[in-house]
Amino acid sequence: MSLMRMRTGKRGEELAAAYLAEAGYRIVERNYRCIFGEIDIVAEEGDTLVFVEVKSRRSEAYGDPQLAVGREKQKKISRIAMHYLQERSLRHRLARFDVVAVKLLSSGHKIELIRNAFELAFG
Repeated sequence: MSLMRMRTGKRGEELAAAYLAEAGYRIVERNYRCIFGEIDIVAEEGDTLVFVEVKSRRSEAYGDPQLAVGREKQKKISRIAMHYLQERSLRHRLARFDVVAVKLLSSGHKIELIRNAFELAFG
């Protein structure tokens, strides 16, 4: 991954975490890693555990950032979330998947929160 893409992703995650905190989410963990991959942000909103995927773009050339969370990415995030819940004995906890789309444009940043962006995905 290029240094520019890493910086874009890191900046997007910083903005997303601040946005979520301002929206009333409590950030539990950032960049949770396991054998299946990584989830950008794990947060709580009320009594719901929220697994958040952050997608950032520096231009609109490739479309909206959230479009990058396709079926395969959803399956991967689902697998990681299940591992997280099992590892922490939280299997009976209410949980959902949100996506935060961050556009880092020269005209200013645009952040869009998509609550309940997708359902648990398998196979």
